[in-house]
This record gives sequence, structure tokens and C-alpha cells, in this order.
Amino acid sequence: MRQLISPTGFVDSPFGHDGKVAQLAGGLCWFSAVELLSVEGSKRVASELVPVEQLERRLDEPGAAQWQALTGNRAPLQLGERTVRLDQPQVMGVLNVTPDSFSDGGRFADASAAAESGADMAAEGAAIIDVGGESTRPGAKPVWAGDETERVVPVIRQLAASGAAVSIDTRKSEVMTAALGAGARLVNDVSALTFDPRSAELVAAAGVPVVLMHHQGSPETMQDSPSYDDVLVEVYQWLEQRIAAAEGAGIARPNILVDPGFGFGKTVAHNLELMNGLALFHSLGCPIVLGASRKRTIGALSGEAAADKRLGGSIVLAVKAAEQGVQIIRTHDVFETVQALKVWRGLRDQALTPRV
Repeated sequence: MRQLISPTGFVDSPFGHDGKVAQLAGGLCWFSAVELLSVEGSKRVASELVPVEQLERRLDEPGAAQWQALTGNRAPLQLGERTVRLDQPQVMGVLNVTPDSFSDGGRFADASAAAESGADMAAEGAAIIDVGGESTRPGAKPVWAGDETERVVPVIRQLAASGAAVSIDTRKSEVMTAALGAGARLVNDVSALTFDPRSAELVAAAGVPVVLMHHQGSPETMQDSPSYDDVLVEVYQWLEQRIAAAEGAGIARPNILVDPGFGFGKTVAHNLELMNGLALFHSLGCPIVLGASRKRTIGALSGEAAADKRLGGSIVLAVKAAEQGVQIIRTHDVFETVQALKVWRGLRDQALTPRV
């Protein structure tokens, strides 16, 4: 039996609540209670709502370590010359240079057009531009590393030269190597360094941050029949194991980010449960990345709306993530998402302004 700590009872302001509220991951969110989850194996067997002021005496030693991770500050990301603060939600713009991505595949005729689009995202407020050359949508087939490299390297080189912070979205060490050489400064691996056995060593040697994303199955089969006993607990435990594996490979803990993998081997119900429980993942002690933009779950909840008609749902999920302290929100619609988060930030700033 082990305990997991899931923050709840969020409040707008800590003022007047000394000792009764805690700050979530050093960010702009404060909470007054937690769900203290009792877990056997990979499943919750009990849940108790505990006020923050009573929690300390209820925690065992591993629970106390979780609490420190949950409430500790997240160090900024240093991406080359760019510093990305993680005490507030940031936007990662999706730049797919693929012919078959689920939402925007085939948009760009050449690298210059793609790089121009990425520069526009940066101008609209994206802190990071995430460049991908292989679709990992449900049913997608693998792409040869040489083709993937040829797609992404010219785009990354142009964006990096313009001063943008660039990440490479790939599962392959060969592509990672070329992308980092072209100026990418973060690796976003949807396989969490499980696809290519050389990837972890490469990332460790490069000393760059890496996003470890949960998935179940491969892109070809992941949506055939995804199944979990308890999706929230199983994703948490899987990411916990991948963090340990990354550290074992020599990757520094401050360079590890986690992504619960919205839509990667999950049903609509699984995705919604993960969204409602996102705050739990802060107790892993790593910044959280969320990529729910334009995903199928939005269409399933809105009359099977096409991918390019899912902006409203994408914004709802982005704000839901911000309300639970998610540090990086990955999106296709940068301008609208940045605007939504600016309004959310305005509300937070007002709540956090002393009244006297």
C-alpha cells in the first residue's frame, strides 16, 4: 500500500489563509486540501479528503518526499540563450513538417514556409516551437530517420538562427542528433526514450531537457483497444519509472519534463480522467507538458467536429491545465491560446494582489 497526493480545493488567493493553503509547484495556483489516495498495485482502493493544515502528520516518509516535490519550485528551462520560466504557464507551438499529421499535415511546401510559420508563432507568444517530422497520430506508420531528418533540420536551423527556442519532436536518436546540431535545445519524445535504445545516452550527453510522454502501444495500434485498471495511477507509475530510467542514464532531474500523453493509447473517458487529475502529476517533481490541442476527444464531445473546428475545446483544456498548474501547454493555435492564458493570468494577478 502506498499514498499518492492529489491537490484539490483550489483557492484564488493565499491571503488570510496562513497555514491552511499551499502553493502548487512554485506557480500561480494555491490549494487548501488534497485527496490522499491509497494505492494497491496500480489501483486506488481508498481516497480521503484532507485539509492542508492537517496533512503533515498524515504522511509517511515517501509521502513527505512527494509533498516536497509537489510544492517545490520548478527551475527555469535554459534553451540555449533563451530562458523559459516555469512559475507560470507557457505555450509550446506545434510545427508539423509532415504530409500526414492529423491536424495540419502537408501545410508547408518548403522549409522556408514552415520556418516563417514558426517565427509567427514565436511572435504571437509561443515560448518554444516544437518541430516534428513524423506523424504519431493514431494509425500512423513509422518514417525513415533520413526522411525525418531532411524534413526538420532546415526548419530548425532557420528558426534557431532567428533566436527562437526550438524543440525537436522525435523518437529517433539519429534525428535528435541532427536536430540538436541544427539548434534545437529540447527533445520531446512521445516514446519517453523507449523507442530507440540510444536516445537516453544521447540526451544525457547533450545535457538538454527532455519531455517523457506516456503512451500505451505504438501509433499504429494505440487506439485499437486501450485499457487500464486505473488510468490516473497507471500513468503516474509509468512516468515515475521512466523518470528513474532517465536519471539512471545520466539525465539530470531538472532536465526532465513529463507529459501524461493525452490521446496516446486512451479512450475519451481516460483522457477526461487524466485532465481532471492533472495536479497529481506535480508530485513527480518535474514540470508538466500537456498536448491536448485539437485532439479527437474534443471532436467526440462536440458532434464529431473536424480537427480544424476544435479551437473552443482546445482552449477549455488549456485553461483547465493552467488551473492545475501545468507549466507548458502544447498547441496548434498559438495566438488564441496565448490570449486565453493572458486573460487567465490577469485573473490570477488580480487575486494575488494584496487588498491592503
